[in-house]
Amino acid sequence: MTNVSYHISNLLEKMTSTDKDFRFMATNDLMMELQKDSIKLDEDSERKVVAMLLKLLEDKNGEVQNLAVKCLGPLVSKVKEYQVETMVDTLCSNMMSEKEQLRDISSMGLKTVIAELPSSSAGLTLTASVCKKITTQLMGALGKQEDVSVQLEALDILSDMLARLSGTLVSFHPSILNSLLPQLTSPRLAVRKRAIIALGHLVPSCSPALFTQLTEHLLTELARGQPTSSTRTYIQCLATVSRQGGHRVGEHLEKIVPKVVKFCNVEDDELREYCFQAFEAFVRRCPKEMSPHIPTVIKLCLKYITYDPNYNYDADDDQDDSMETEDGDDEDQESDDEYSDDDDMSWKVRRSSVKCLEAVIGTRRDLLPELYGSVSPALVSRFKEREENVKTDIFLAFITLLKQTRPPQGGPTTLSTGTKEDPSLSLLKKQVPTVVKALHRQLKEKSMKCRQGCFSLLTELANVLPGALGEHIPALIPGILYSLTDKSTSSNMKIDALSFLHVLLGNHSPGDFHPHIRVILPPVVACVEDPFYKITSEALLVTQQMVKIMRPLDNAPSPAFDVKPYVKDLFSGTLRRLKAADIDQEVKERAISCMGYIICHLGDQLGEDLQPTLQIFLERLKNEITRLTTVKTLTLVAGSPLKIDLRPMLTEGVPILGSFLRKNQRALKLSTLSALTVMVWNYSDGLKPPAMEPVLNELPALISETDMHVSQVALGLLTCMAKVCPSSLSKISGSILPEVFALVHSPLLQGGALGAILEFFQALVVTKASNMGFHELLKALTGPFHGSQKSPDPMAMHRQSYYSVAKCVAALASACPKEATGTITNLIQEVRSAKSSEPVRILSFLCLGEVGRSMNLGGQKELKTVILEAFSSSNEEVKSAASCALGNICVGNLEEYLPFMLKEIGSQPKRQYLLLHSLKEVISASTAECLKPHVEEIWALLFKHCECPEEGTRNVVAECLGKLTLVNPSQLLPRLKKQLPSGSPHARSTVVTAIKFTIIDQPQPIDALLKGCIGDFLKTLQDPDLNVRRVALVMFNSAAHNKPALIRGLLGSVLPHLYAETQIRKELIREVEMGPFKHTVDDGLDVRKAAFECMYTLLDSCLDCLDIFEYLNHVEEGLKDHYDIRMLTFIMLARLSTLSPSAVMQRLDRLVEPLRATCTTKVKAGSVKQEFEKQEELRRSAMRAVAALLSIGEVEKSPAMADFASQIRSSTEMSSIFESIQRDSPSACGPTDAMDTS
Repeated sequence: MTNVSYHISNLLEKMTSTDKDFRFMATNDLMMELQKDSIKLDEDSERKVVAMLLKLLEDKNGEVQNLAVKCLGPLVSKVKEYQVETMVDTLCSNMMSEKEQLRDISSMGLKTVIAELPSSSAGLTLTASVCKKITTQLMGALGKQEDVSVQLEALDILSDMLARLSGTLVSFHPSILNSLLPQLTSPRLAVRKRAIIALGHLVPSCSPALFTQLTEHLLTELARGQPTSSTRTYIQCLATVSRQGGHRVGEHLEKIVPKVVKFCNVEDDELREYCFQAFEAFVRRCPKEMSPHIPTVIKLCLKYITYDPNYNYDADDDQDDSMETEDGDDEDQESDDEYSDDDDMSWKVRRSSVKCLEAVIGTRRDLLPELYGSVSPALVSRFKEREENVKTDIFLAFITLLKQTRPPQGGPTTLSTGTKEDPSLSLLKKQVPTVVKALHRQLKEKSMKCRQGCFSLLTELANVLPGALGEHIPALIPGILYSLTDKSTSSNMKIDALSFLHVLLGNHSPGDFHPHIRVILPPVVACVEDPFYKITSEALLVTQQMVKIMRPLDNAPSPAFDVKPYVKDLFSGTLRRLKAADIDQEVKERAISCMGYIICHLGDQLGEDLQPTLQIFLERLKNEITRLTTVKTLTLVAGSPLKIDLRPMLTEGVPILGSFLRKNQRALKLSTLSALTVMVWNYSDGLKPPAMEPVLNELPALISETDMHVSQVALGLLTCMAKVCPSSLSKISGSILPEVFALVHSPLLQGGALGAILEFFQALVVTKASNMGFHELLKALTGPFHGSQKSPDPMAMHRQSYYSVAKCVAALASACPKEATGTITNLIQEVRSAKSSEPVRILSFLCLGEVGRSMNLGGQKELKTVILEAFSSSNEEVKSAASCALGNICVGNLEEYLPFMLKEIGSQPKRQYLLLHSLKEVISASTAECLKPHVEEIWALLFKHCECPEEGTRNVVAECLGKLTLVNPSQLLPRLKKQLPSGSPHARSTVVTAIKFTIIDQPQPIDALLKGCIGDFLKTLQDPDLNVRRVALVMFNSAAHNKPALIRGLLGSVLPHLYAETQIRKELIREVEMGPFKHTVDDGLDVRKAAFECMYTLLDSCLDCLDIFEYLNHVEEGLKDHYDIRMLTFIMLARLSTLSPSAVMQRLDRLVEPLRATCTTKVKAGSVKQEFEKQEELRRSAMRAVAALLSIGEVEKSPAMADFASQIRSSTEMSSIFESIQRDSPSACGPTDAMDTS
């Protein structure tokens, strides 16, 4: 301690030296000391240091003064509160000083102190008292009208303080407002501007009453119709207040908008500019409240977007025909200079009106058809704008329009091929020729900014309407060439032109480009040679695309195009880049890829050059950085229909590829397996069994349940080898096969990996290789089930592995039909034998089912009795397996088994559930053609059972009905609809659930019909029966998740009923006595849960159709509901924070309280363990929502949120949960996407 004090007093002494260098060095050393965290000052040192630094602020040397100011920052957190107050007092009084230099340095000092004041709860007392001191002094300074510069500094400091610490000044807000408002009438423009900035910072955290006072004041002043300079200030202030305070302006808009509209018509360009800026702020911040005023705003914008009183555009239009000539451009330039008028402010009006239009386009997707009618032609006609900044904004506005036209994300947008396309897309299509005509000329402009704007716009247009620019390519080519070849073109300009060309080539048919290859190719190849790596990289991408277009390899008939003249240029340009070792990584990769495409599409034209190039690929394979790209490229070349000769490189290449299968890099493993599969398939004659050994040795490790996708691709390679070079598989029975069998018995096996195993077994059993014949494989597959008789647990093998093994047995049987008959007899024996263990019986039933699915088992007479006997078994698993078997056997032999099954369903009420499950298998797995003759029979039977009191049975009936409707939708869907009004609630719930099963995520013929009548089914949301409403919500959720287009148009009428179901209903809550305890049961909980799940799904698929504020009202209710619903609404809130942060910001104050309540609730001592776990899970979920909210910018400007955030930081328990959540998720809202409500 004494050591520090001694050192510091030493420095203080040097600071009094007459030599300015001594003072400078000593102050610098002091700053270094203060920045150390470890430094502790005693009271005496504190006093001396503060006094000395304040004295140095008046030093004659400017550098010393600046250093002294910098020292004040770290000092704030090192000294006691009263010392900080002393500093602030002195600085404030120096601000009033006569000396300008002292005033400046003091205001810098104050800003430094404010920036360092602690904003967390720990230092709040200090912050509050210091801020109050500064505020009082500053308001005094503002009152003194003599010196403008004092006022400016005071306003600046006040803005800084309000921006950072507004929350601590709440008590001062009214007096701050009262001292700022008079400044708006100051004669000095700078004072007025700074007062507006300060008011902007005050708005987010001031009370509603104060906000109303401010707005009323502005409106009163505007109503006076004073001279325009103050009107400008008030309009500007309104715009700032709206930008900062957002939604709060909404309730005053009715009064504000007419006034601003009136001022638009005053002959004052600056005032008009501010009016449009205000409109833009209103449109962005209060989209809902601005809705009624949008037509007026659009009309005004369209009027002033062409407002250019000092310029005659007609003279330009006459030159439209001569636009190809260079002279036309020069004349244009001259006329520009003639009219350059420094006092002309009209461009500002045009720019602000365009920006306002952009805000309207960006926030109102629902108005697209009208916008295409009125706004789009106006924007296109203004592409000729003479002022560059305005033109850039016009392009941006049009790009926003195009982005809005892109189909919204979330599921397929068109329902099926028969439906009409989006009306806005067809409107845009009609306008493409005029857009291209207007841009054609702009692409020849000297200005690069203008050309870059054109390319961005064209790129967006090509992405929104792929193929629409096909007929306009001749008009666009000259512009692209100009930007690629012009000497003065910047590198960014070239990159933009190339990336547009890349999009254009990718989105249009090859035939459109063939006539232009001759002119485009040379400049692109020249760009490949460019010294700047980004241009080279982009040019290689374009070259690759051009190679695909010059000679497409797919079967699409395209006009023959002679590639010979271009091969040499393409090849030599790319080869130079491929050989270079000292170039950028991206260029290396793209050169390899581009060369791959050249060989793949034009390999037969390369002659002598081919083999040396393949040797370069071999070199690149050995390099860790380029190996992945090379493997992908070799896959491409090996699969080329031109049959490129790869044999010379295979002997060396295959062992290298084999070694990659050992690497940890998953992408490399997968790409290598794909490459090897293609090579084996196309070059099996060049690969002898010893050559494949290094690969086969690596495969056992890749076939495992830890990575199903890698296993699937590895099995694909083995299947390919079994088909084309079976001899190389002679040694796999000891190494690879055990792994395959282990995978078959894995509970995780399904989907693609299972399919790959079935193909592999079918290919393997046909090779007739020793010890891998039908019987050996069968024994290895079913062995573990026979062994499990000894185990006491009948389900020692996982349930999934029974199904997997059954599918494998069926695959073997279909590959070897001769052996199959014996196998079937054996399986029937196993099922009937009393000695068979239950696992064996279950497996045998499943095998019979799978075999029967692909073969007709009509010859096995006793099969039906065997299955029906099993339905009476005591073991549920055996019953289920028999039911599954009956369904599958019926698929293979509909004529015989379906009537039998339907008869049994009618006559066996006890076995109904199992038989209906069999029927569901039949309907799911049979083709529509086979089922059509039997539809009437099945339909009638199902409707007999749709009122069954047992819910499980009703669900199976509903699934059967839904899947049967897909067989013949045009007849059966209307019948389902007819059943809606009839019958009991049970029947209605079955019909509605059936509709859920007709909505599948793939396009179906039923979609167009469903779209017409889904509204009738959704009317059941108003059904008097609770269960019918619940299943209607589940069906609605399925539609929103899988085919949002079905319900988008109906949301207006459906949402009120959906929201109604989120309310807690008192009449559904009852008390149940359980012994001495009373327990409340809420019968409405399931319906509410279903409603909230629908709301969550709508966020992803129909966000643009929701009124977010109405939506948030119900989320807010849900935050206070039952445990299950709170868990759901926390996830919704986190999702909303990323999807529409501005709306969440507006409601923050109401959302924080329920979150705070959840995070701070304690479980009663003595509660059961589950209660503690439940509460813990709730808190974590609430914290995830808080973390997501805190990731929104400017969120802590809300006093409630800032307060809650500091509460979390100061509580060890809450902060530890918060930190663990941030560690778990890379972005605060990572876990929000994890909810699956499908």
